[in-house]
Amino acid sequence: MAPRPLLPYGNGRSYGDVCLNDHGTLLVTRGLDRFIDFDPQTGLLRCEAGMTLAEVLALVVPQGWFLPSTPGTRQVTVGGAVANDVHGKNHHAVGSFGHHVRALELLRSDGEVITCGPGRADAWFAATVGGLGLTGLIRWVELQLMPIQTPWMWVESQRFANLEAFWPLNRRAEARWPYTVAWIDCLAKGKARGRGILLAGQHAPPQATPPSFKEGCKRVPIDPPLSLVNRLSLKVFNALYYRQPVKPQGGLSHYVPYFYPLDAIQDWNRIYGRRGFYQYQCVLPPEAAEAATAALLDTVARRGEGSFLAVLKTFGRKPSVGMLSFPRPGTTLALDFPNRGDKTLRLLDDLDAIVCEAGGALYPGKDARMPARLFQSGFPQWEAFSRFIDPAFSSRFWQRVTSGNE
Repeated sequence: MAPRPLLPYGNGRSYGDVCLNDHGTLLVTRGLDRFIDFDPQTGLLRCEAGMTLAEVLALVVPQGWFLPSTPGTRQVTVGGAVANDVHGKNHHAVGSFGHHVRALELLRSDGEVITCGPGRADAWFAATVGGLGLTGLIRWVELQLMPIQTPWMWVESQRFANLEAFWPLNRRAEARWPYTVAWIDCLAKGKARGRGILLAGQHAPPQATPPSFKEGCKRVPIDPPLSLVNRLSLKVFNALYYRQPVKPQGGLSHYVPYFYPLDAIQDWNRIYGRRGFYQYQCVLPPEAAEAATAALLDTVARRGEGSFLAVLKTFGRKPSVGMLSFPRPGTTLALDFPNRGDKTLRLLDDLDAIVCEAGGALYPGKDARMPARLFQSGFPQWEAFSRFIDPAFSSRFWQRVTSGNE
């Protein structure tokens, strides 16, 4: 009998199947939870890969440091952040998580230990950053943090009437602000198609009298039999959210609700019911972004399958360091859809066709059904990467997108 394949498993926050391993063994890494070294003068941190970003922030923020790139949840592990080369609201300014990794240690199934870091000749580093945990077990990561003066953010919000108004507004915001992201109403049609709110932010200077902040946490206690996210609830939510007061002159926000709003609601995914949801996040190249984004939103609005969380932003031109890194120059759109079976899958197939024609790609870390042809066209280095896969490692995702069976 062939040995069961291995796969590292961090905190299980990927939305798809990159962290799943059918008929295999998961190597749960949360036990790798120790700080190894931290220099509060330089912001250079070395920690084991099973630590969560929340645990890192609890140590470094009071000492004037912050994660240079962070996704929308603190509950991912450092190793998972490397393996998915996660990105944040500031990609246009600083790139993705992998750009700030100075070194990492990789344990292979044959016992070989590889220490690698950024550099043209270091193919192991390029394979492991964004490598979906397939090159071996990441044991520790050395990360360069960024200095901050306070845990507060200065945040400005502006409403825009439609998708056409977003592009120039976003360009101006990116020229001035390190963090930018937009919420959009993906149910809006006609002249209001793509209307939304742009949030721009930066780390705030010290405050003479800083406001108080106490983090609260609520919980969705049950799995409703049907999704609470439906056409009626989305229409009401989107209308109310779009009309909320905005702050064009700016205001203070603590970093926790600014970067991690969903962390305040445990088990928030339960609102989608027992069948769950699909997240669909794509990146579209600059030359096709405006037309393809419009086509995606038209398709979603026409089908009435709106998304509760619809996020639009642009990536910068900094080349990714990983062979399979998702961030690249262009525009990224993230959508959540309740799982309604074949109806939802047909919608996603239609969105795939638009992304494929535009020369775009889907995000492996948030994917549960990407066809092999779209993965292989969106990640043309996948065959070169496959030479670095640990022969004892595999995942449901990798088997699905390289088998040719769709």
